[in-house]
Amino acid sequence: MLRIALAQTAPRLGALEDNLARHRELLDEARAGGAGLVVFPELGLTGYQLQDLAAEVALRLDDPRLVRLAAATRGISAAVSFVEESGDHRLFIAAALMEDGEIRHVHRKVFLPTYGLFDERRFFAAGDVLRAVPSRLGVGVGIAICEDFWHLQTPQLLALDGAQILLNVSSSPGRDLAARNDVGLGTATSWRTLMRTYAQLTTSFVVFVNRVGVDESVTFWGGSEVIGPSGEAIFSAPFFDEGLYLVDVNLEDVRRERITLPLLRDERLELQVRELGRIIAERAGLATDSTADAGAEPGLDVAPAPRADAAAEGAPDEPIRLRSRRR
Repeated sequence: MLRIALAQTAPRLGALEDNLARHRELLDEARAGGAGLVVFPELGLTGYQLQDLAAEVALRLDDPRLVRLAAATRGISAAVSFVEESGDHRLFIAAALMEDGEIRHVHRKVFLPTYGLFDERRFFAAGDVLRAVPSRLGVGVGIAICEDFWHLQTPQLLALDGAQILLNVSSSPGRDLAARNDVGLGTATSWRTLMRTYAQLTTSFVVFVNRVGVDESVTFWGGSEVIGPSGEAIFSAPFFDEGLYLVDVNLEDVRRERITLPLLRDERLELQVRELGRIIAERAGLATDSTADAGAEPGLDVAPAPRADAAAEGAPDEPIRLRSRRR
């Protein structure tokens, strides 16, 4: 059995030291509660709506403050999210798996939304690696950050790479607080549909931790969850309430589900590679696009319209028919 602690926190925007202290407190509380894994939300060390503050709170992986936080994970595993500054001074939304006093793995957010109220690409660089990592828990762990889960390849690649627990750390705002249904917020309905689908299709545990609180008038709804490899919800945290929620899972459920329903085993990776290679070549104009209009340029899928004088030399225009307007 594994006890997972969902740290549904309300980080203070830009208050790095306060948020670091809160993380250490929750690590101690989770350890005292018998947890083997603690999961914090996206940008839990900094708050989400940073914009121009991002550079001020960014941490290199060798930053002493991050090293001290990792040291607090002796005997426990934790997923912690922060703004990472690379050696060449790019800023990333990152999440680290910390275990036994050290940083075991870092995931940089791959998909940065720029729609609606989101403008992440303006302030952050995109990651370009998706990797599962072995852990002290005895199973592979795959980390994704919020928007990463809105792209199908993320959970699939992590599971195929060996993850049996998929972590999604999130700062999902309640964009449709007025939309209510049988599970509450409309935003929550979308997320919960995704998580149940991914858990079942990858036959993996899915752990979703979303923050609460308010950043610059943006409200975050919480609703953190643990979903079993059959797609059934094991635990759902309340909306909007800050707390540390302890959830017990049986890791043997993954083995049972994957033997009963061998979906990952039956994936046709060679088919995907072949067809993706074809699609990429067609989009780049390096191969004939089977879906393009006749006469379209290489790399384009729509052919230009004929010249106006050429069109005039063709069939005569249809006569204009006038209709009487009925009242």
